[in-house]
Amino acid sequence: MTNSTTHTLELPGATLTYEVHGAGSGTGEPPLLMIGAPMDAGGFTALAERFPDRMVVTYDPRGVGRSPRRDGLTAARPEEHAKDLHRLISELGGGAADVFGSSGGAVNGLALVSRHPAAVRTLVAHEPPLAAGLPDREAVLDVTEDIHNTYEREGRGRAMAKFIAFTGLRGPLPPDFPDQTRDPADFGLEAEDDGARDHPLLGPHMIWAPRYQPDYDSLRQASTRLVVAGGGDSVGTFPHRAALALAQSLDTQLVTFPSHHAGFTSQGDPDAFAAALRDVLTGSA
Repeated sequence: MTNSTTHTLELPGATLTYEVHGAGSGTGEPPLLMIGAPMDAGGFTALAERFPDRMVVTYDPRGVGRSPRRDGLTAARPEEHAKDLHRLISELGGGAADVFGSSGGAVNGLALVSRHPAAVRTLVAHEPPLAAGLPDREAVLDVTEDIHNTYEREGRGRAMAKFIAFTGLRGPLPPDFPDQTRDPADFGLEAEDDGARDHPLLGPHMIWAPRYQPDYDSLRQASTRLVVAGGGDSVGTFPHRAALALAQSLDTQLVTFPSHHAGFTSQGDPDAFAAALRDVLTGSA
């Protein structure tokens, strides 16, 4: 994007790198944070470009990309991310921010609002991959742990094959799902283990994010306006089912966004997605 500047923020145990895109148009709107996990700032390029009238902030979360942890881990718990986000919003100096959180970023946004509701005006939580509230919660946790353990034992290809099969399934998990064999070649992946164990998705994040338990009471009582969203094309998948369960637990309605889990990227429909997000942020949807 044009008119973007890169900054770093020193925090206990890590250095965060973030971008500020534009400076807004003097409308008085707060900064709009676009956050993911383990997705880094680059995943929000297409969406950020569609908000030229807002100050948009993107970042690489702790342990990912340009925001390394000093202990070498490539993940962080939602509570750690929440502390980082609170510090980042404070660094921006503009009071409460609007936050669009997708996937693990939505989980981290919920943790942020639970602890620092005054820091967030509106949180749009798009398809947070939470097992909480699902009737097959234990099965989901077993599968995500199996994916992580497969990565630790056998490497990226075999673990990613299981992950793709898991995220492509619609509806509750069958009991034998973890026992089904997945051939990495079926997904265009190499089966050979390259020995690396620093993948930000398949590492500890694969366990920590789904296991996060939202504090529903704190979220209901927060001054933050909470919007839970799911993609129209991802109905029945785990992240969409999780979003629906979250909305029900918060006594609110799920808002349908265009496209799928990554609908805001160039692989989805960023124009329609941005229009829907703008409507939600302005309260017209």
